[in-house]
Amino acid sequence: MATTSAPARRLTRRQRRRVSLGLQYALLVALVLAFAFLADWGTLKENFGNTDLAREMFPDVITTAMVNTVKYTVFGFLLGLLLGLVLALMRLSQIRAYRALAGLYIEIFRGLPALIIFIFIGYGVPFAFPGWQIPGGLTGQVTLALGLVSGAYMAETVRAGLQAVPRGQTEAARSLGMSSGRAMVSIVIPQAFRIIIPPLTNELVLLLKDSSLVYVLGMTLEQQDLTKYGREITQANFNSTPLLVAGICYLVLTVPLSYLARRLEARQAKAR
Repeated sequence: MATTSAPARRLTRRQRRRVSLGLQYALLVALVLAFAFLADWGTLKENFGNTDLAREMFPDVITTAMVNTVKYTVFGFLLGLLLGLVLALMRLSQIRAYRALAGLYIEIFRGLPALIIFIFIGYGVPFAFPGWQIPGGLTGQVTLALGLVSGAYMAETVRAGLQAVPRGQTEAARSLGMSSGRAMVSIVIPQAFRIIIPPLTNELVLLLKDSSLVYVLGMTLEQQDLTKYGREITQANFNSTPLLVAGICYLVLTVPLSYLARRLEARQAKAR
C-alpha cells in the first residue's frame, strides 16, 4: 500500500527571525564563556588592575594630563573652526581662484596623516625658518597642527551648513536693505552653525583623540597629555594599568560628547 509523506513545515518569517536571534545570542554567550574560562585573570589583574599604581597617578592625571589634553583640543578646535569658516566662504566664492585655493588646501590636509602635520610643525618649520619659533611654544605648535588638520574637515561641514540655509533667508535680508556681507554674517552663518552643531561635536571628539599625537613634539612633565602621561608611567613600571587609566580618562571626555552629538542629531531629525 503506497503511503504519502506529509509536506515539510516551513518556518514563518517571524520564526526564522527568532531562530536567527537565538543563534546570535548563543554565539555571543559562547564567546563570553570561552573568554571567561580561558583568560588568565591573575595576569590580567596584575597588568591592568594594579590599584596601587593607578592611585599614584592621581591627581596629576586629572590636574595636568587631562587639563592639557582639553586645552590642546579646545585651542585646536577654535583655530580649525575659524579656518574652516574662511575656507568654506572661499569655496562658495564667485572668484574661481578662491575656490581653487580652498579646494587645494582641503584636498592636501584631508589627504595627509595628522602625524605628518605634527612632525612638519615640530621639525620641518624650525628647519625651514631658523631662528623663528611658533608663538605659544608647545601649545602654539599643537594648536597650529590640530587647527590645520581640523580646518580642512570643518570647511566642508561649514560649507554644507551654509548651503543648507534656504536661499529665501538671504533674499529676505537683502530686501530689508542689508548688504550681502551683512546678510551672510547676521542671517546665514548663525543659522548654518545651528545646523552643523552635531557634526562639529563629532569633529571635537575626533580632535580630542588626535591631540594624543602631541607626543612627537617633545614636552616637559607639565606639558604632557593623557597618552604621553600614561605611556611614561607604563614604561617606567612595566605595567599597563596607567594606559588603562588614561583610556578611561579619554572616555570620560568623549562619551558625553558623543551622546550630546547623537541627541542633537535626533532633535534636528525630529524637527525636520
